[in-house]
Amino acid sequence: MKPIRLSLPESPTAVGVPEIFEGGAHSVVRRAVVIGNGFAGSENQSLGLVRALGLSDQHVLYRVTRPRGGINEWLHWLPVWLHKFLYYVMTKLSICSRATRTKKLSPIPSENGSSVGLASILEADVKHIVNLARDTYEKDGPLLVVASGRDTISVASSIKRLASEKVFVIQIQHPRSHLNRFDLVITPRHDYYALTPEAQEQVPHFMRRWITPQEPPDEHVVLTTGALHQIDFSMLRNAASAWHEELAPLPKPLLVVNVGGPARYCRYGADLAKQLSDFLLSVLATCGSVRISFSEKTPQKVSSVIIKELAYHPKVYIWDGEEPNPYMGHLAWGDAFVVTADSVSMISEACTTGKPVYVMGAERCKWKLSAFHKSLKERGVVRPFTGSEDISESWSYPPLNDTAEAARRVVEALAQRDLTLRP
Repeated sequence: MKPIRLSLPESPTAVGVPEIFEGGAHSVVRRAVVIGNGFAGSENQSLGLVRALGLSDQHVLYRVTRPRGGINEWLHWLPVWLHKFLYYVMTKLSICSRATRTKKLSPIPSENGSSVGLASILEADVKHIVNLARDTYEKDGPLLVVASGRDTISVASSIKRLASEKVFVIQIQHPRSHLNRFDLVITPRHDYYALTPEAQEQVPHFMRRWITPQEPPDEHVVLTTGALHQIDFSMLRNAASAWHEELAPLPKPLLVVNVGGPARYCRYGADLAKQLSDFLLSVLATCGSVRISFSEKTPQKVSSVIIKELAYHPKVYIWDGEEPNPYMGHLAWGDAFVVTADSVSMISEACTTGKPVYVMGAERCKWKLSAFHKSLKERGVVRPFTGSEDISESWSYPPLNDTAEAARRVVEALAQRDLTLRP
């Protein structure tokens, strides 16, 4: 997947005439603001889109933060503004003495498995970003704003409301209501699962008015199969080079196993870990090497079972969590993948390789996550992991290309507002 570049017709600029004669700076988008929520899965979606648009070197990352520690961990279901207000009140009343007051922003994974520097991440502030858009509009043109995740919705929509003509606002992941607050919404197709007959049968009639979304997608909603991300051919090629010394000599085929953690619509525990371990032991004879990685969401009760069952085997390597993170190297060098069903992001990234992807535990998923797995299976992109596979027998499919497709739709939407993307 390469950065999307808008194909331009012959114009005065092509022969050295300033842009002012072909619409001026006001019609050209050259920079972006990314608004994140501190979760790698969400922020990587925004960063992936910006990368696909060719604006990787022309963006600033802002982050919506919540108070952390103590009772704050139980208040994350509240809107950010209400959570912060309650924290302020409790702090004043000395009720929340255990909660941390730091505004330190945690890093997120970058291309090479390290971290984005804290100096490059700023606290999201609506007034600051609106003033930035207004003050630089005459010189630099409109500002592309890309946000992802529930906590960013109010910030992104406020920026659109206060600087409407000077920004183009994209919200990734379904905002649940009032989609007209944004110029474009990019969301997985399974976010509309609630509107399907299958979902309607699962919801009592008196509760249906409370289930979102309520309306089908309109023309300014871009539907994807999976999650957006930063993985593309260029990144995989760089990772292959960076990890060549460690991974190239390994016996083939190399089976990469990525383990997530239980989620809202995909519950599991040590029982799934034991089943996964048993299945891996069953296919070891057809593998040259097995590399296992756990995510930050993997509970100890899951990882400890897998370590106990597999760490002794000479073909198996289990990453200990210390840097450097081999995730990108595994994507580049892996011949086949096993991914737990809870993570839409890890599955989507593995499916960009076009190599075999086996999903573990999809039968435990419910609601919209079950729809996601069903769609991938129907497209022939993934298969269930059963322990009876011959890993040496490869199979392929057209790789998922959601981020590039979404970038193309962004270019089209910009053109409808007479805006041109020019990295």
